[in-house]
Amino acid sequence: MQKRTNWLCVALAFCFFVVSCDSNAVYDVYKPLPNVWHKDTIASFKFKAPDTINTYNAYVNLRNNNAYKFSNLFLIVELNYPNGKIITDTLEYKMAAPNGALLGTGFTDIKENKLWYRGYKDNFKFTEAGDYTVNIQHAMRNNGEANGILNLEGITDIGFRVERTQK
Repeated sequence: MQKRTNWLCVALAFCFFVVSCDSNAVYDVYKPLPNVWHKDTIASFKFKAPDTINTYNAYVNLRNNNAYKFSNLFLIVELNYPNGKIITDTLEYKMAAPNGALLGTGFTDIKENKLWYRGYKDNFKFTEAGDYTVNIQHAMRNNGEANGILNLEGITDIGFRVERTQK
């Protein structure tokens, strides 16, 4: 029995090591949300530019559950450069298949979505050395209503990730 326990511990440690290694990621942080995502709640991510020479891909990462009732998601994403330049984008992401099944990866009712932010069309470089800040806020509305949804249900975590591009 002792040999089986030792083998199981080694196998679990190896699996954890393999899953936790991600050589492409230079920044990958998630922030949990309470039961709802209030329209005025902004998820902020501050990180240092890895360099100004290489190209990178940037992603908005989301975890959502079955309480998310929409087929898409609108986000306002603001990229603040070290020297004061600010770029603000309103982005739309598809979150469900036509049959209503949530997109993303995961075996339970929690789905993880890796959504393109920068690098998918053109190579993205950090043009300034220093600290960057990314602010993410939802901009969801019900059809036919001018005011946004006050408390968006179903998004459990919001994250931001920067990866080195494949060479």
